[in-house]
Amino acid sequence: MAELKVVLAEDHYLVREGTRRLLEASGEIDVVAAVGTADDLLDAARRLRPDVVMTDIRMPGSAGIVRAGMEGIDAAHRIRDASSDIGVVVLSQFSDAMFALDLFRDGTEGRAYLLKDRVGDIDELLGAIRSVAAGGSVIDPKVVEGLLARRGVSGNPPPAELTPRELDVLREMAHGLSNGGIARALHLSVSAIEKHVNSIFLKLALENSPDTHRRVAAVIAYLGPRRQVIPPRKGPDPG
Repeated sequence: MAELKVVLAEDHYLVREGTRRLLEASGEIDVVAAVGTADDLLDAARRLRPDVVMTDIRMPGSAGIVRAGMEGIDAAHRIRDASSDIGVVVLSQFSDAMFALDLFRDGTEGRAYLLKDRVGDIDELLGAIRSVAAGGSVIDPKVVEGLLARRGVSGNPPPAELTPRELDVLREMAHGLSNGGIARALHLSVSAIEKHVNSIFLKLALENSPDTHRRVAAVIAYLGPRRQVIPPRKGPDPG
């Protein structure tokens, strides 16, 4: 397996070096640059053309990035605008769903939003890097919980109302379950779940693309800008 080229951006030296060593020790990642500012991140992404950039949400300021406290997300948007083949992983200490929604505002492909405590879970981190490098998307389960807890009625309604059963399916989808896992959780057949999932994608006007993209996009589309409510899960996931 060829190593993926990664540019790492983190303003705290010890965290940056620790993360760099953790990634390189996996044998799957070549950290081609480890930088401490948003300006240096943008420059490294432009010059080195990595497969993925991984950035903290907050970085020392940049002349071209004006939102204080959102430098990493702003840099991610600029990198994706300039080079849509570069994946971005934003690491954050904030589980507030609004930060994730900002990252995904222009689409979900090639983007991941993880909480910083995932850095210690190398499998989770490598999985996110591989996913965005392939054009996929990842959102931290804790942030999904925040999305599920959101309450509000403003914004435009979705193109078509989801049925109660489709809401059940979307709720389990938001927790990362496969179709088989959703079927076990809801005591339905896999074929029935597939029909509900396809109906959700159709009603939310999500174009055909790998399921990883559309599953995250479905959660973002329904729970994010439209601020609809998915009822909380009734019990532990049996699947």
